[in-house]
Amino acid sequence: MKKIGLVGGVSWVSTLDYYRLMNEGINEKLGGLNFAECIIYSLNFADIHEKGWDRAYELLLNACKSLKASGAEAIVLCANTAHLFADELEVEIQLPLIHIAKVTATEINKKGLKKVGLMGTKVTMELDFYKNKLSEQQLEVIILESEATRDYIQHTLKEELGRGIIKAETKARYLTIINELIAKGAEGIILGCTEIPMMISQEDVAVPVFDTTKIHAAAAVSFALG
Repeated sequence: MKKIGLVGGVSWVSTLDYYRLMNEGINEKLGGLNFAECIIYSLNFADIHEKGWDRAYELLLNACKSLKASGAEAIVLCANTAHLFADELEVEIQLPLIHIAKVTATEINKKGLKKVGLMGTKVTMELDFYKNKLSEQQLEVIILESEATRDYIQHTLKEELGRGIIKAETKARYLTIINELIAKGAEGIILGCTEIPMMISQEDVAVPVFDTTKIHAAAAVSFALG
């Protein structure tokens, strides 16, 4: 089994899901008392918040270097937004980096979908780093046109879901937003922030939902056993 290095803490609540899903995934494949061999470097989210994502590269790089020095054979960034620097980090640390958007695109293609709605942080929705990885696999990506709506998602991710707070009224608003994306032609919805699946699941949505946390963790399991 290969040792996986997890860069977590952004947020810690979704990092818990990664740890659980990876251990459950390894045990499902191998049985017995087999569980994931992994190392977690949990960042202080306040440091990233104070610097801003555009200046978070050094924090992520130092975490990756620490994991490599500890024996990690691949890196998993436990946050969609952190993949803003994924390509640069992979080159710098000279380890495989399991890219969340690439493995998500693969799962979407398995469903035969062509157009998907993307929900995530403002950085993930507005910049090209994430959408480009989807486009490379022939997927058309729809994001929310309203900046006020994007601001709302950003605020609730930071102040509620990132703290482990789930509110019924926030879930209702998210479902309204998802239905807006479907009305614009989205054949599926990417839950492109690792906290969103804490509140939204396939049972809530009429079209296929792509839980990036589950998809990413499963890809890490496959790499570890590959």
